[in-house]
Amino acid sequence: MVSPHTAPGAVTVGIDFGTLSGRAVVVRVSDGAELASAVHPYPHGVVDHTLPATGAQLPPDWALQMPADWIEVLKVAVPKAVAAAGVDPRDVIGVATDFTASTVLPTLTDGTPLCDLPEFADRPHAYPKLWKHHAAQGQADRITKVAEERGEAWLARYGGRISSEWEFAKALQLLEEDPELYARTERWVEACDWIVWKLCGTYVRNACVVGYKGIYQDGHHPDREYLAALNPDFADFVADKLDHPIAQLGDRAGGLTAEAAAWTGLPEGIAVAVGNLDAHATVPAAQALDPGQMVAIMGTSTCHVMVSDRLGEVPGMCGVVDGGVVTGMWGYEAGQSGVGDIFGWFVETSVPPEYHQRAAERGIDIHTLLTELAAGQEVGEHGLVALDWHSGNRSVLVDHELSGVVVGQTLATRPEHTYRALLEATAFGTRTIIESFEASGVPVRELVVAGGLLKNKFLMQLYADVCNMPLSTIVSDQGPALGAAIHAAVAAGAYLDVRAAAAAMGGVNSNAYTPDPERARAYDALYAEYQRLHDYFGRGENDVLHRLRAIRRAAVKGK
Repeated sequence: MVSPHTAPGAVTVGIDFGTLSGRAVVVRVSDGAELASAVHPYPHGVVDHTLPATGAQLPPDWALQMPADWIEVLKVAVPKAVAAAGVDPRDVIGVATDFTASTVLPTLTDGTPLCDLPEFADRPHAYPKLWKHHAAQGQADRITKVAEERGEAWLARYGGRISSEWEFAKALQLLEEDPELYARTERWVEACDWIVWKLCGTYVRNACVVGYKGIYQDGHHPDREYLAALNPDFADFVADKLDHPIAQLGDRAGGLTAEAAAWTGLPEGIAVAVGNLDAHATVPAAQALDPGQMVAIMGTSTCHVMVSDRLGEVPGMCGVVDGGVVTGMWGYEAGQSGVGDIFGWFVETSVPPEYHQRAAERGIDIHTLLTELAAGQEVGEHGLVALDWHSGNRSVLVDHELSGVVVGQTLATRPEHTYRALLEATAFGTRTIIESFEASGVPVRELVVAGGLLKNKFLMQLYADVCNMPLSTIVSDQGPALGAAIHAAVAAGAYLDVRAAAAAMGGVNSNAYTPDPERARAYDALYAEYQRLHDYFGRGENDVLHRLRAIRRAAVKGK
């Protein structure tokens, strides 16, 4: 129930820091009504080609961001959303944030990003490494190999492999490629915690990101001896740069500082919740806090998050964390590194002008046109099967040296055929994840979808058919931001805990899509081919994708 100390008109603000923009949403505490939202695109977007300070070319697989872009979201999107909501800023009782992860940056003790120091503006490693920075794959492989050799018990909690997207691989890359900058790094900080630090003046790590991205299990990180086995100069990484107090989701990190109040237009001193990850914040917004409800947050990539009352070791998962989603339950994460990004890449690079012209003449976007054309095909009519690895594989192979594959193209293949095959490939990837959970004794009974791709109804039905499972959908268009607002309400004392706040403020359309038995059977045949290719290219039988990466790197280096 809502606290009697909370005024009827009380609202919270949730701020979702995504890959390309930040979004603020104003939410009524009593019932979760979203009164208004505002988006602010990051001026620098994803820095993956040239360094803004110098124009220097970045190597392949790099992806950076600019901390000043995140601050602009606080200055622009929050006041705009509050004004659009028509609420008195004094009615805002709390603010919370969520972030992509692992997006991590080196800072000084006071939180100053090293990239903001003039002497380091030309050093790529001084900048935040976005989640999709995959240039630390070599370090990730070594982290896994040494853990296997030493029999580290925590490795099984991460599906047997550590990702290049996470904290330790990126930190080890920093040490080995720019040791001077590593020595200057006083704090290795997740962006989700850094932005909270800027809002309330207190640095506290959140239990979610620590567990999933920071290799933290049973109360501790990997020990000093293990770190020294990776690199002698890495032995004190945890003690010197990472260790810091950890808070639970929904806790109050502190009060809004005067500086942050001036940025946002919100009252000084209101509750600031501890940080959270975008996908994990979405789960309570979708009211998916019971065992067996897997939430797929589908956007540029897809995160698969669920809670369970049982601890299992799922090969290829991104982690299982006690309290990683909600207190008292085990939280599981898996994911796909490329989903919407793959569809966007195809449209930008592989669709003839005549298709764009047809879409423009009808006043629709190119994705809508291709979806219509894809929907007119029977299952298997295109004669294709694709692997959804254009941004590597997060789960279940945890290998970002892999790349996309399309098999079966002929001179009769049209763009809509390939587009549908790519849509199907991402659904096959999700089915692979679900089956890995099921085989490991962690049942999945329902798929709940959130995120920007939810608007594609054909894609949603395709997922229900491929997975042969009922598909529910979140009510909100702003799942992560709503989830953040739910946590803000808990931090402000309006609800006893996240579960109670989710019951009042979240929403879900149960069984919005149900599988068609005939299409589901037809997809079984295509999925079998996907599995064969998945194992052939992904499990070592043919390492051609790795070899091509190596050839590419050598060619780029030689330019």
